[in-house]
Amino acid sequence: MQQYQGWADDGYGAVADAFAGNFAEFPELGSAVTVFVGGRKVVELWGGTADQHTGRAWTQDTVVPVFSCAKGAVSISALLLAQRGRLDLDAPIARYWPEFARHGKQAVTTRMILGHRAGLPALDAVLPFEEIAAWQPVVRAIEQQQPLWEPGTTYEYHGHVFGFAVGEVIRRITGLTPGAFLREEIAGPLGLPLWIGLPESEHPRLARLVEAEGRRPMPGPEHLLTRIVTMNGALVFPGLDVPHGWNDPALHAIELPGAGAVASATGLAGLYAAAATGLDGGPRLLSTETVSDAVRELSSGQGFLGFDMGARWGSGLLLDSPAFRPLLGARSFGNDGAGGQFAFGDDEFGVGFGYVANRMIGHGDSRANRLIEAVRGCL
Repeated sequence: MQQYQGWADDGYGAVADAFAGNFAEFPELGSAVTVFVGGRKVVELWGGTADQHTGRAWTQDTVVPVFSCAKGAVSISALLLAQRGRLDLDAPIARYWPEFARHGKQAVTTRMILGHRAGLPALDAVLPFEEIAAWQPVVRAIEQQQPLWEPGTTYEYHGHVFGFAVGEVIRRITGLTPGAFLREEIAGPLGLPLWIGLPESEHPRLARLVEAEGRRPMPGPEHLLTRIVTMNGALVFPGLDVPHGWNDPALHAIELPGAGAVASATGLAGLYAAAATGLDGGPRLLSTETVSDAVRELSSGQGFLGFDMGARWGSGLLLDSPAFRPLLGARSFGNDGAGGQFAFGDDEFGVGFGYVANRMIGHGDSRANRLIEAVRGCL
């Protein structure tokens, strides 16, 4: 069985067993899991290979692209601003960003974006990578976009638009882009290895993604799902070892707040532990009332594209979804990433959980679910 490093407190050996089992039963390459309970770290495990090209081993400080786990960080940032009284999630976005109100979006609220209900899953504008990296061209394109449906009446995953739209609200209120707000207000003060816009100094710690065989191909370039995931073709998916692909430092360097976070398992678990309980005796990032508001279901069932993946969404956060991602209960909240990464918090059980990996398995990937099941058993 694959050897791993790290530790698990007494009573949490089942998590270590499940972690080792992932290496034995899946094509795991390198991965890590961290669990906090009551703000205290009770599991930190890592193992395998961070870079298959060089044979570099996964270490305690390895970080990896975590794709849409970025949405969790952006959502927690927005919830924090709401808790501070600086953002009304149910007010029109135009209160903070007047130009947004064009083309039928005058009643769209931040909560509609967080619930994937705003009618803005993709943009009509076709922007090259350089303009996406520049931020403002995407903001202008969102301002010009007409919703695909009457906002609030149905939902569909808002992909990259989610991060840019909520991120621009954050920027209008604070003067900081979402990646800068995350570092200055949350990740930096808490010492969390978590970035949206990775500094060059962190590149040596970065794991290299590998695509597993058997992933389902994307539909054609005109299909709405492909447009959502690739920003109309500017971002190839999974597209690992290509220019501006998901192993390209140029991609990690920009602020791509819907899918561009880079983190360690401890960085993600620490974010959710801070939100749910506070870290190491420190204050909670999000109050009980804020979490109660965030875990009210906004979207589930069949969406605009006709799919029902079994996911249940609150305000920017995935909720306990027995058919898709079983968590701990009604107060669990998190987000996942396309590579199999997952992180969540739960203030009833006092848990912050983070799992990251560099082997992208895709549909049917149950590695994180098995670890969550082990945590549930330990509790």
